[in-house]
Parts: sequence; C-alpha cells; structure tokens
Amino acid sequence: MEWLIAPFEVAFVQRAMWGGLLVSCVCALAGTWVVVRGMAFLGDAMAHGMLPGVAVAALLGGNLVIGAAISCTAMAFGVSMLSRGKRFAADTAIGLLFVGMLAAGVIIVSRSQSFAVDLTGFLFGDVLAVRTVDLWYLVAALAIALVIAVLGHRAFVASTFDPRKAHTLGLHPKLAQMALIGLLTLAIVASFHVVGTLLVFGLLIAPPAAAVYWSDRIPVVMLIAALVGAFSTVAGLIVSWHAGTAAGATIAAVAVASFFVSALASAVRDRFGKVGAASVAALAAVPLVGCAPAERPAPVEETPHGFVAGAEEMSETQTRLLVSDARTGEMRVIDLLTERVTELDGASPSRDANAMRLVEDGRFGFASAGGQLRIVDSGGWTVDHDDHRHYYSAPIRQVGTVESDAGVVAAHGDKAVSAVVLDSGVTVVFDRAALGEGEVREQHRVDGIALPYAERLVVADDAGRVDVRDRDGTAGQALPETCPQPRGEAVTRRGVVFGCADGALVVAQRDGGFVSEKIAYPAADRVTAFTHRPGSATLTALAGRDGVWMLDIRKRTWQVFPIADAVAVNTAGEGSPLLVLTRDGVLHGIDPGTGAETSRLELPGGPVEGDPVIHVDPNRAYINDIRDRAVHEIAYNDNLRVARTFPVNIAPSLMVETGL
Repeated sequence: MEWLIAPFEVAFVQRAMWGGLLVSCVCALAGTWVVVRGMAFLGDAMAHGMLPGVAVAALLGGNLVIGAAISCTAMAFGVSMLSRGKRFAADTAIGLLFVGMLAAGVIIVSRSQSFAVDLTGFLFGDVLAVRTVDLWYLVAALAIALVIAVLGHRAFVASTFDPRKAHTLGLHPKLAQMALIGLLTLAIVASFHVVGTLLVFGLLIAPPAAAVYWSDRIPVVMLIAALVGAFSTVAGLIVSWHAGTAAGATIAAVAVASFFVSALASAVRDRFGKVGAASVAALAAVPLVGCAPAERPAPVEETPHGFVAGAEEMSETQTRLLVSDARTGEMRVIDLLTERVTELDGASPSRDANAMRLVEDGRFGFASAGGQLRIVDSGGWTVDHDDHRHYYSAPIRQVGTVESDAGVVAAHGDKAVSAVVLDSGVTVVFDRAALGEGEVREQHRVDGIALPYAERLVVADDAGRVDVRDRDGTAGQALPETCPQPRGEAVTRRGVVFGCADGALVVAQRDGGFVSEKIAYPAADRVTAFTHRPGSATLTALAGRDGVWMLDIRKRTWQVFPIADAVAVNTAGEGSPLLVLTRDGVLHGIDPGTGAETSRLELPGGPVEGDPVIHVDPNRAYINDIRDRAVHEIAYNDNLRVARTFPVNIAPSLMVETGL
C-alpha cells in the first residue's frame, strides 16, 4: 500500500488534502441546494464572474480572495435586481451578467503583460500551493456555511418546494433566496483557489448530484456529497502524484466520474436490485485494486524522494532577499511570499562601507567584513533534478563565521558543495550539507575561480589555465582554451562562463566530456562582473559608464547598448527587456532586438546612491533603494510597474536573492 501513502508523506500534498477535504464539505452544503433547486447555471455564472475582481486585486497587489468575494457579490446582486423584472426570465439576466463579467475580466487581464501565470492559477487552480493560512480561511468558511445551512434549512426547504406556503408560514422566501446565494458565493470564493474557476463547478455539482441517487433527505445528501468530495480529493491527489497530471483538474475529474458511477449503479439497482448495484460498485473498484502491487515490494530507499532533514518541502519557489547595510553590518531577510522581514543579530559593523560585501549561492548568504566571513541560511532553496524540481523552506538563521581577511566576490553551490570566490583569487569550498545542519565545514581551497557544474568543479586560475576537477579538488580534464586574468563568472544551464581578458570563455558538458569556447569582446574593454537570472543563458554586464553589454550564450554573440551613466543592468533572458538603471534614478526597459527604449520608471527615491543592483527572477525584478531605505519589486513585463515596496529600516546597500 506504499503507493497510497507515498504522496501524503510530502508536506504540501498533506495541505492539499486537507484543503480539498474542507472545500468538499463547503461545496456539499451549498451544492446540494444548487442541485435540488436547479441553480446550476447561476453557480457556473458566479464562478466565472469572479474574474474581474481577481484581476483588479492582482493588478493592485491586493488580496485575491477579497477581490473574488467583491466580484461574486456584485454578480449575485445584479442577478437579484434584474430577476425582479417581468420582461424576461431569470436565466436571461444570469446569461447577460455572465458574459459581461467575463468580458470585463478578460479586458482587464489583457491590459497586463505579466498576468499569464496568475490567470492560469485562477482558471485551473493550484491545490498543491495551499498554505496553512489558506486552511484556516477554509475552516472559517466551513463554519459560516454550517451556520447558514442550519439556520436557513427550514426556509430553504419550504421555498424550494412551495414558495407560496413558505411565505404563508412567514419564512421569507426572498430572504432565504438571498441567504442561499450568499452560501453559494461563500462556497465558490472559498474553493476557487484550490481548483480554479473552471473546475470549482465540478466539486460544487458532481458530488451532490451523485448523492441524490442514494437519498432524498437533504441532510443525508449533504453528508454523502461531502464523502464523495473527500474521496475525489484523496483519489485525485494519488492519481495526480503517480500520473503527473494537474492536481486540481484530476480531483474535479474524479468527482465527475463518481457521478457517472453513481448514475450507473442507481440504474442497475432500479433494474436488478441491491445485488446488481453492489456488483457495479465492485467493478468500479477493480481499477483501484489493479493499481496495487500483488505483494509489498522491498523499499528502494529509506526516506521519501527529495527528503531533507529539518526542512519542509513546498509547492513553489521560496524566494528570499538578503539585504545588508554595508556601514553598520545590519542584515534583513525578506520572504517574498509572506512579505515577512526577519532581522538578524550579530552584525559586524564596518567603518569602510566599501569593505563589506555580500554574495549568495542559491540558499546561503556570505558576507565579508572586519576580517570575518559571515554565513547566513536564508531558509529557502531549490534542488534541480533537470526533469523536475524540489522547493524547500527551513528556519532563517546564522550558520557561523570564518576568519578571512579577503572579501567575497561570488558564491555558487550545488547539492554537495558551496564554492565562495574571494578577491584574493582563492575559492573556499564548503560542505553544503553541513552548512544546512548549522555547521561550518571547509573541505578545501582552490587557487583560482572554481565553479560547481555537472557534479564537478570548473577552475580558471591566475595563470590562465582552465581545467575540470572532482569536487574534492583532484585533477581532472585540462581544457585547451585559456582564460587570462579571469574576473567575473556565471553558472547557466548551458555551461559556466568566465570573464577573461580576451573574451568570455564558455565551458559546457557535452558527450560525456567538457568542451570550451571563447567568445571575443566586441570592443577594447572587458567584463569584470556578470549579472543574469539564475540559470538563464543571457548574461549582462556594465560597459564602463557609457553603456551595457549583453551576451547570448546560445547564439555566441555580444550586443552593445550605449546608455550614459548606467549603474546596474540585468535581464530575465531571451525575449525579456534589458533592465538598465542610470544614476539619475531612472529604470529603463530596452528592447534587446532593436535597442529602443520601450518603457521607463523613475524610482521613488530619485537619484540613486552607492552601487545599486538589479536582481531578476522569472516573475519580478528587485532594486535596492539606499536613499529610501527600501527594496522595490518591479513587474518588468508590465511596463516596469512597481508591484510592491518593502521598507527595511536600514540602508540596503547590499542585496542578493536566494531560493532560485
């Protein structure tokens, strides 16, 4: 039975299960009345009518649930008002508002270039992204739904089967109708985050419709509907885990399949009696039995795939920003999902603001100042297995310090090691697993720049030699290309890149070995530091103060963009705008194909101080505003819109992003 248990050993699947169970109960309470009263069209219209509210909330950076509730309430109010007229039936009013609200939502979405991911989640849901706080919202929604269902039960029943008698008995059928629409609104708003608007209708209708075949008592129908929804949730998650399908859609599909099984079993029961119905139920269970192994296999591994002790596996990237005041040594960690800002103790003040530096390796931050190398665990990281990824979250903490007079230049890590490049020309290789356990364990040191890549270390030393070594530093494959005076480096999916005096050297794994290729500079100047989105094959660099460079590793080409007084540059990759910040505090969006400026943004703090940086991930860009003591989140695919601003109460002169 390990195939049944394995999916639920992962924390985010457990949360998805509890979220689905709570949604099933809420939908059972509302969906039963939808089925009994023939309100299916209204339910479908209200589910799709949430789009304008969610779209506006997303664009303004507000709460999506509140936006959905406002939009759904407006839809319900509009239906109630238009249905009072006698010129046309209620379904006409529902249809008009349905189309109108959906059209308005699509228009709002079309005005934003960065809404595609949010729209996908809205339409199809992401049950695996359910957070603990979402579960508490669902518990509250279930409690409210229970109160409405219990207090309004008598009025709901009477108004369903005989509205005139309900009015005679003083049960206020119009008020009952409003309460029922409110219950339906609550169920839809609470459920859309789990399975999306296109699929919420499945959980709202299918389980109660299946339950109607087995009872004609409303409370019993609700109970059976909740059980069918619970079964659909658990079975859907199991199928999704093993088949690699979308979890929300699979849950809805199982719910609809349960309805057809119930309809078939009911037809057989009516024709052949209970024995026939039992036979159909047994046949329906055959596929599930067939999925189980004949005998319990020997466990292949003692721990679940991807298990990391002391960490919680999550359903999405756990991005964090580490910011530090170079003069005081104070540090903050910003959780970009929860917006929580964590202050770290043990600062190492520095009299020289240029003496402190901060780098990251995807999880750990390394800060150098005052003769020490300080190591901080950001608590968020990603493990890439090529065909899939694991996202982890752990407590934010300071790991320890190492005596070092040299400053940090860069840091790169993989599953086994963290390689920290110092300005003395030496790379310190740490045991990454030990760092995760709170222990600083230095494995060895390498003369030159050493980059973890393909379970090896690619090294470029001061003499210009380039070779590939084992992780323990033992000699390996020497490469023919040289890299005189290496400065600047990057690790991408297509290989590692060194900034050499005569061009960029790309080292990649190919056909079981390693190959190298030099891409000469287009001008007399050279690169000393690369910036790029982690994993991207498009790199950027400052070309003095007169412009910026972009290197496309795929095409093996350089591009030069003349921009006066540029202080920071970055890009999300191919097809994305080049982001260039100039000293006057203006962020420019440059079309990499034509070189034309497509958008610009004046930062709130005005002209920039110090040496700001631009960090880019697949969704947003981040700029440290030293003057305003804040970090700005920029939607680079939406006309450089400022999506959020994070006050940090320190001058964030240093900033890195982890979790990617």
